[in-house]
Amino acid sequence: QVQLVESGGGSVQAGGSLRLSCAASGRTFSSYFMGWFRQGPGKEREFVAGISGAGGFRLHPDSVNGRFTISRDNLENTVYLQMNSLKPEDTAVYYCAATYGSGGSRRSSYDYWGQGTQVTVSS
Repeated sequence: QVQLVESGGGSVQAGGSLRLSCAASGRTFSSYFMGWFRQGPGKEREFVAGISGAGGFRLHPDSVNGRFTISRDNLENTVYLQMNSLKPEDTAVYYCAATYGSGGSRRSSYDYWGQGTQVTVSS
């Protein structure tokens, strides 16, 4: 069992940056594949980043590739999402997720979810 708490959301103008954090409970954080998802108004929840337990494998969809970077600190039990060059279409609630499995981009692959943090990008 792992509990996830996101932070770092807020309001920013287009072109700005934010860094989201997700703090995880438990002693086996490095065993989890971690992901970030987002859900905009009236949209499906979509994958934006994933990282393997040791951090050696990272996954980003084309929609955020080059702008968003996922990283993790296993000593701090925290995963981060650095978001640069933000656009109004990045406005969404951002969720952190974890799985003991192989992870990936599918929502169904993840077993644990945080409560989400709101990111609003104005033009």
